[in-house]
Amino acid sequence: MVNCIIGSGVFGLPSVISALVGSASPFAWLFAAAGTGLVMACFAEVSSRFEQSGGVYLYTRTAFGRATGITIAWFGWLTRLTAAAANANLFVIYLAEFWPPVKTPFFRFLVLTLLLGFLAIVNYVGVRRGTTLSNVFTAAKLLTLGGFILAGLLFLGLKHHPIIVSAPAGPPGNWLHAVLLLMFAYGGYETALMVGGEAKNPRHDYPLALFAALAVCTLLYTMTQWIIVSVLPQSAMTDRPMATAVQLMLGPWGAGIVSIGVLISCYGYLSANILGFPRILFAQAEQGDMPSKLASVHSKFRTPHIAIVIFAVCLWGFSLIGSFQWNVTISAMARLVYYGTVCAALPVLRRKAAMPRAAFHLPMGDVFAVLAVGVSLLLFPRLHKPDAWVLGGLAVLVLVNTFWAMRSARKSETQGQAAPPK
Repeated sequence: MVNCIIGSGVFGLPSVISALVGSASPFAWLFAAAGTGLVMACFAEVSSRFEQSGGVYLYTRTAFGRATGITIAWFGWLTRLTAAAANANLFVIYLAEFWPPVKTPFFRFLVLTLLLGFLAIVNYVGVRRGTTLSNVFTAAKLLTLGGFILAGLLFLGLKHHPIIVSAPAGPPGNWLHAVLLLMFAYGGYETALMVGGEAKNPRHDYPLALFAALAVCTLLYTMTQWIIVSVLPQSAMTDRPMATAVQLMLGPWGAGIVSIGVLISCYGYLSANILGFPRILFAQAEQGDMPSKLASVHSKFRTPHIAIVIFAVCLWGFSLIGSFQWNVTISAMARLVYYGTVCAALPVLRRKAAMPRAAFHLPMGDVFAVLAVGVSLLLFPRLHKPDAWVLGGLAVLVLVNTFWAMRSARKSETQGQAAPPK
């Protein structure tokens, strides 16, 4: 669960949050943790009713029907594409620590094309997703964060450096935007809920995993932001806040080590996305919610090659047209939609007679659901033209997909009724 949550947000967002709310930015991480806690509490009860795989797609489809399930699947796709695209852009940002020309349009295009093209080819021809490889990338991520926090605490203590944190102040709009962006950093836990059918005891274990992961990530995130604003008061002036802070503490070699850790983390995240997320499109096609051609398996490599190519091309497009912050905003906005929908599903599932009893019962669950949906609505940003175009295009795709799936289902039922008995 922790591995699914910690991504590019903590490596790239501290400077963005500092620009919005200044030296009070550690409080923004705490406020975002509180909002995430409301949503996670609802997820804890909802997930404790299911033992099958499917996550948010399964929860919302069970509560509200097939059309809602398809809608949430598309929002899940948008969330994952933009989250991966944000990671790809962060890879370029931290690569500039070693090769500054990579920020120019031509070399940025070249690096993104080579990076994502290589990963797509590797997964197209087949790749083993071993536990060892996953642990290497996870260890690199946590060692980078843990080493940064330890070095920061030693630096602040030994140098008697002033600790810079101020009380929350400033325009409410800035705080709402900051918390929206940080919902991206705290998101991702829903990915761990996708594999419920392969977990030992998901109904009992998921609630504990959710709350434990939130506590761990809140501590890591808040400490990281606190050290950055204390060591680097002008952190809003850099797009590599962690590397710049370490450079002041340990010199250029320290910044280089941190940048390598971030690059490895981003690479691992992208590799896992290109490997795993196309399987969702593959599964939708198998269930009849997408054309069966998308469930094709390569005759030689035994991979869902069409789904992999579609995902890789879409990821490449979002990475090129959008910056790190734009992709983060779109991802956070899309997450609010299906977070709110799952929270709204809690009271509905409670009243479904056929549903199994929840292994975790949330006290005042209906109140939590209302508050969580309210937080989602409150944080939903004012749409700018590019954001509106993206959501408008998504709405069209949802309508077309839903119409096609319903028509396909009716056709299959008609053919089944008309078929002569064997």
